[in-house]
This record gives sequence, structure tokens and C-alpha cells, in this order.
Amino acid sequence: MEMNTQVTGFRIAHDLPGRIRLRLARLGHPCLASDEFEAEVLALDGVREIRTNRRARSLVVTYGGGAEVRAGLLQWLAALPANAFRHECDPYPSSRRERTPLVVSALALLSLPLLPAPLKSLVTLASISPTVAKGIRTLLNRGVKVEVLDALAVSIAAGHGGFFTANATHLLVRTGGYLEARAERQAHSLLKQLLKRPPELAWVERDGELRRLDAGDIRSDELVVVGPGDPVPVDGRVEQGSALLDHFSLTGESVPVRKEPGDEALAGSLAVDGRLVLRAIRVGENTAAASLGRYIEESLRHPSNSQRLGDRLVYLTFALGGLIFGLTLDPKRVASVFLVDYSCALKLGTPLTFISGMHDAAEAGILFRGAQVLENLADADTVVFDKTGTLTQSRLEITDVIPLRPDRSEEQLLALVASLEEHTRHPYAEALVKYAETVGYRHVDPGAVEFVIAHGLQTEINGKDVFVGSRHYLEEHLGISFASDQPLICDRLAESKTLLYVAEDKTLIGLVALSDRIREEAGAVLARLKDLGINDQIMLTGDARHRAEALAKELGIARLYAEQSPDDKLQVVETLKADGRKVVFVGDGVNDASALVAAQIGVAMPRGVLLSREAADVILLRDDLESLARARELAVRTRSRIARNFRLDVGVNSALLVAATFGWVPPVAAALLHNGTTLAILARSLRKRGVADAHSGIGPAISD
Repeated sequence: MEMNTQVTGFRIAHDLPGRIRLRLARLGHPCLASDEFEAEVLALDGVREIRTNRRARSLVVTYGGGAEVRAGLLQWLAALPANAFRHECDPYPSSRRERTPLVVSALALLSLPLLPAPLKSLVTLASISPTVAKGIRTLLNRGVKVEVLDALAVSIAAGHGGFFTANATHLLVRTGGYLEARAERQAHSLLKQLLKRPPELAWVERDGELRRLDAGDIRSDELVVVGPGDPVPVDGRVEQGSALLDHFSLTGESVPVRKEPGDEALAGSLAVDGRLVLRAIRVGENTAAASLGRYIEESLRHPSNSQRLGDRLVYLTFALGGLIFGLTLDPKRVASVFLVDYSCALKLGTPLTFISGMHDAAEAGILFRGAQVLENLADADTVVFDKTGTLTQSRLEITDVIPLRPDRSEEQLLALVASLEEHTRHPYAEALVKYAETVGYRHVDPGAVEFVIAHGLQTEINGKDVFVGSRHYLEEHLGISFASDQPLICDRLAESKTLLYVAEDKTLIGLVALSDRIREEAGAVLARLKDLGINDQIMLTGDARHRAEALAKELGIARLYAEQSPDDKLQVVETLKADGRKVVFVGDGVNDASALVAAQIGVAMPRGVLLSREAADVILLRDDLESLARARELAVRTRSRIARNFRLDVGVNSALLVAATFGWVPPVAAALLHNGTTLAILARSLRKRGVADAHSGIGPAISD
């Protein structure tokens, strides 16, 4: 669809499926708030990536979702007022503001040969004053940092009449700072561009009619209608219809997923085709997308131990400069030493390497809570798996619903259990509720349902106490006898089934049998983790020992802890840590939260309850265990890249320090060579290296 440039202010320069290049006159306007404009385009439904070239007035958009997304983009651009995204009070975009000091410094340097001696000192003082002032502020507020060394270097040069040296050094410092700031913004945008804001409007059934409402006004339990090309505004359960949903912005998964009645749909996904009616479960800031957004924002604020190393190395440079001055009394040598600082490249290159690695991981459906988590995962030597939903499929199957008393039918027992279990999100509960909805059941209205962690549920119905949970809970805590039903129970246990027991007052009235299957990829993932250096692999589970032992034997897991309560799981993790192990804990249930927090690295599976995701250091967004191996691989690779950057930085700057110490390198050359090394490390840190695709299987490690 070609648009008229005269009317819309843009034209299509190139058009391919999933990618379009546009010419926009507004991109050349000096008052355009380009960051805001790019953020709005990136937030449009279905838009995955954008690239702008303001000088060429070019906008390249990569999108998913088909023709509807393309049409929506063009309609949005056509509807923009001519003065949209312009700052009346700010005639310069932010990048121009940052370039202005560089231009001033360059003009000061070029003007020196034309100026008489008195003016040279005044121009130099005016030019270098921002760097000197920044050094003083840094010293007063943060102590000795690289900014202090820069200020000392240019001040020493100017104080001894080296006006050209002072101005040239100042220009190099400013140029390096400008390029470093651009690199840092680019790195942060890598992560932030993965986030999509929820749609502003949505179709909601309210008061018996379909209304177009602000998405922020949707209430829990309301019905929301999502059509082709529409984004999903809430986390909800599909009540009617079916559709293909694009989860790219949530999981990085490029293949749309079909959703049907009973399935859960997450805010931030996009309907490629079909139509859904959703029952809102979580709305607004409580959606999974909003939670992941906060997670990513928080991850940018967590430095690692490697990042802190750069600041400590400043003191080494400062001490060496003092020593050189004491031995030689040569200020030029001291200025050269101060300009050759180990910390600069490490301070900037290390966080950018981490951010780049976190972006690669996020694109593969893996979220890290900060750089230190990447570093910890690279150092880990022990992995502890919770069984259900981790080593086994997260979707359990109901195989038997067995009444144990003649006054109860199978339908009545199922209705009772499903009505209680719908109040929790444990994998057992989800399987029961979905099965009950499939076969049809009459809902029982229970009283207040109490959730006893790792044991079960209890409530009161028609004056009788009703309990659903494990045998340990009913038998040991409630004193309910299992003796008369033991043969039937043993038959089901012999089939490696998981049993939920139902009691009324002090009588066992039924049981529900569930089965779970080992994940197809589990064996390959465990082998891959061993190849990546995690040899100690442990399984924890609350299940009966005989089932756990069969699973551990099949997967080749040597260490097993069965019939574990949440406190038991926590104790296992604490014991491993006390023995000096660096522990990764992988789980998905509410009873895993304490162990997730206690481990050096807590990993939450995607179907985990909200509490486990909030407690985790790593969130796997795709429901496959292969993401764990990819996360470890990426962490090791990121640490390896940082180590190589460190060796490059130390090697080059050590040579420069030796040269500066003996007076072989003047300050200008020292600044040029040092900043060149820093920028080379920054470029290396931001190199994009993807993670293996989710469906490619576990392959060999990707070298850096």
C-alpha cells in the first residue's frame, strides 16, 4: 500500500514480507525527540525491531504478524500530527547536545596556532574546565576514579604551558566519553527494546455489551475479546475460540502457538489469526509481561564483581603516578601515566559485555537478574532439580478418579476436588481443573480454602471438613487411616502414578491418580551440563521414593532426595553451600521459593507460579529444559569474553605504562593509544552473538 508523501509525510522505499523501509521527512527535523519516536514505533503491536538513519530520513521496521501489522504501522504513521514528538523548548536532539562539547574542544585546539600566548592560556582554561570540574566533583562525591586521573592529566599539561597537549588530551577524553556513552545507550536499548507496552485500548464485555475500553481499566474476571492482529491486554484463560498467538516479545519464540479453550494466554502476545474470548486472570501491573518488564529494568541495576574490579584498579594507576613523580619529578611522565588507566576499558567494557550477553539470552527466552547472576552461573558446579514440572513435563495427565465410598460417584468426587484445586496454580491443580472442564462437572461452592504449603488444601462444605493432599498430610498430620484401601493404593503406585487423596472429616473418600512424563530433552540436557562443567546433579522431590528412584535411574542422576518438604529442600541447598558448592536450583512451584532464594542461582521454569518467578535469579520463558543448558553456555561464553578483554586491556596498557614511565610516550600519544584500546574493547563487548535456537537441540559450545 503506497502512501502519498504529500499527505502523510512518508513513502515506502522498500517492502518485503516482515520488513519495510520508509522515508520519513520528520526524521530530519532538528527538534524531533528521536528517542521518544523510536520507542513509540517499537511499542506498536507486532513490531520486533527498528533502525533509524536521521541523516537519510530512513526508518527500517522488522515485524511479525503479517499484513495486519504492516497496515497498522502505516496507519499509525499516517495519523501522526506534523508536530508530533517535537520539543519546543529543546532545538537539539540529545545526540547533538552530546556532540556540541566535542565541536567546541576541536575548535579550541585548531585555534591555538592563531592565538597570542595570553589568549592560548585563556582558551585552554575554558576548554578543559569541564573535565577539571568533573574530576573535582568526582573526587568530592565518589573518591579517586578515572575522572580524577583525567582531570589531573590535563591540568598538569596546562599548568606547565603545554596548551596543545592539554587541549588535544581533553578532546580525546571527550571523544572517548561520547563514544562510550553512545555504546552504553545502545547496550541498554538492546534489552529495553525487548519490552512491549500493553495496548492502550481493548474490547471488553461489560454490562452485556462489547465495549472498547482503556486496557488499564480492565478488571479481573472480565471477558476480553482478542481478534486478528490484536495484542493480548491481560493474562487470561481462553473461554471461547482459538487463535495463533505470536509470543516473540515474551519468549523470543518465532513460531506462533495455538491457544484453545482452557489454555492460558499472556499479555504482550499478538493474535496472528483467529479470535479468542479470554477470562482476565491478571491485569495491569500484575500481568506476566509487566513482571518481566520490571525484572529486566531491575537487571540493569545489578553490577557484578568483575564490574567493580575496574574501580579498584584506578588506585593502582594513581599510586604508580605518585611513585613516578617522586622518582623523576617529571610532570609529563605523570600526566602520561594518569592517562593510561587500566580501569577505563574494564569499567565500561565489562558491563557492556554483560548487557550484550543478557540481551542475547533474552532473545532466546532467558532472563537474568543482573550481571552477577551471569557470573555466578558461569562458576556453578552443582545443579539441583525439583522433579515435577522441571525434569518431567509440566502438564500432568489425570488417569483415574476413584471413589472409595459407595455414597460417592466419580463425577461427585471430581467436582469436589476440582472446585478446591481451582484456587491454586500447582501443576496438579491445573491438570485437575483442565480435566474436569474437559469432561464437564458441576461446580461445588466451598468455603474459605486454606492452602497448606507442600501438603494440600482444606475447607469446609456443608458443615464437614474436606481435605485434599498427600498421604503424609492426611495420615501423619490429620490421623486418617489408609489401612482398608491399601491394596488399591499399592496397585496405582506400582504403575508409577502420583496420587492425591481426598478425605471428609476423618474418613478417606477417594483418590485421584496422575501421571507425568520425563521431558524428552532431559537426558540430553543433563549430559550437556556435564560437558559444560556441572557434574554434580541432584534431584529433589516431594514424591514417594519408589517413583523418584525410577526416574533418577532412567536419567542417570546419582543423588536423590525423595519425600522432601519445603524446609527439607531448603536444608539440602544450605548443606551443599556449606560444603563449598556453588548451587543452581531449578524449580517451578510455590514450595520451591525458599530454595530458589537460598541457592547461589535460582532458576524458575516458565510455568512456575508468580512467587517462584519473583524469587528466581534466572527465568526461563520457554517451556523446555534446553534453555538451562543454553543459559550456562552463554554465561561461560560471556565470562570468557570478559577474561579476554581483561588480558587485552592489561597487556596493552601495561606496555603503555612502561613506555610512559620511561618518558617514551608523550601525554597526547598515551591518551590516543589508551582511548583506542578502550574503544576496541567496547566494540568487542557489543558484538552480537546469538544463542542456539530452541529447536536446534543441544549442540557444541559456541566459541567467542
